[in-house]
Amino acid sequence: MGRVRAVWILGALAAVTLVGLPVQWAALRVSRPAARRIPVLYHRILLRLLGTRLTIVGRPAPGRPLLLVANHVSWFDIPLLSAIGPLSFVAKSEVGTWPVVKTLARLQRTVFVDRQRRSATGGTREEIAGRLSDGDVMVLFAEGTSNDGNRVLAFKTALFGAVPDGRAEDERPLLVQPVSIAYTRVNGVAMGRQHRPLVAWHGDKDLAPHVLELLRTGPLDAVVVFGEPIPLKEGRGRKEVARLAEETVRAAAMRALHAGEGLLAPLSERRQNR
Repeated sequence: MGRVRAVWILGALAAVTLVGLPVQWAALRVSRPAARRIPVLYHRILLRLLGTRLTIVGRPAPGRPLLLVANHVSWFDIPLLSAIGPLSFVAKSEVGTWPVVKTLARLQRTVFVDRQRRSATGGTREEIAGRLSDGDVMVLFAEGTSNDGNRVLAFKTALFGAVPDGRAEDERPLLVQPVSIAYTRVNGVAMGRQHRPLVAWHGDKDLAPHVLELLRTGPLDAVVVFGEPIPLKEGRGRKEVARLAEETVRAAAMRALHAGEGLLAPLSERRQNR
């Protein structure tokens, strides 16, 4: 049964992707609003195909420029966040070499950071600053790597070196909003520590086998919590902002994992069954 489920999902997703790729490619050249919205639709279709139940607590801040700073559990974090609203990611340069993934990432206007070349940081910061000033919402996975889904690793302040200074060109303060991601159930059953490796993609796990295993396993329940935005302003450096964001993300993620989705649901702005 699991194999049939995986084959059906992959077939349906391949069909959607083949249609969506040229549409997004054209939108990037003629319509910025459409280019921002098409990935949202694509990832909502993906979540619906997988039967994912997503509970959202809070919402992205309306102010701009806006940088979302999140913990990182799995490749599945990408469609989860992308299904909520228009955004792009800040990713390590290696992602830009992965088959298939690199194409999807570029079509979502991902900014790639070369961590091995400090000389490239200035250019990356300028690119991110320009995107933020243009109203794009950017996402940074501040742990610098994915984890086992049972904890939140320390945020790497060095990654904030790619974050632009605290104000946009029109003097608006940059808002850094903490975002917590937690996976709580699989097939409707509470997911304990021993089951989270089904979702968590970390260490030396190969991507393709992990994707197939997750597709065979069954529907997931996930919780995404948006914290209060932290203005990056004069007198508040990147290290302090990174620390505050880490504390907020860890507290919300642990609450989601320990309390379970049922206790969080009353606080949710909306439930999305996709």
